[in-house]
Amino acid sequence: MRAIYQPIIGAILLTIFLVGCTPTVQVAPPEKPITINLNVKIEHEIKVKVEKELDDVFSEESGLF
Repeated sequence: MRAIYQPIIGAILLTIFLVGCTPTVQVAPPEKPITINLNVKIEHEIKVKVEKELDDVFSEESGLF
């Protein structure tokens, strides 16, 4: 009679062992806020080439302004 219960007890112990060893994943927010420091340097250069005729149109002597 004892031999009948040994495989059942073994199966129960094996099941408990396998369930106890399964990994768990927890998703939790961080305790401190996430900070991102960006040091960005933006440089731009605008070059305007004006022809001589347009320079004369925009001059003070033309009376436009």
